[in-house]
Amino acid sequence: MVQAVKPSWRKPAAIAAILLIIAVWALLVVSLAPIVGDWPVLVQAIFYLAAGLAWIVPLKPLLRWAETARWRDHSGRGH
Repeated sequence: MVQAVKPSWRKPAAIAAILLIIAVWALLVVSLAPIVGDWPVLVQAIFYLAAGLAWIVPLKPLLRWAETARWRDHSGRGH
């Protein structure tokens, strides 16, 4: 017998949060462009590379929450 799975509101909420994080982060980085634009090109490249990856940091706990309703990994694996 197949059991009906009740859809969770957490996944759409997580998607909305991810889009909000990206939008806010992009606005923050763009607002720094006048300052960063005066830096040497290599330093700018490193800054934009780091800024382009930094928004990913909050995604792991957010995605875990969307799947399990927990912010932390309580499995004891430490990942």
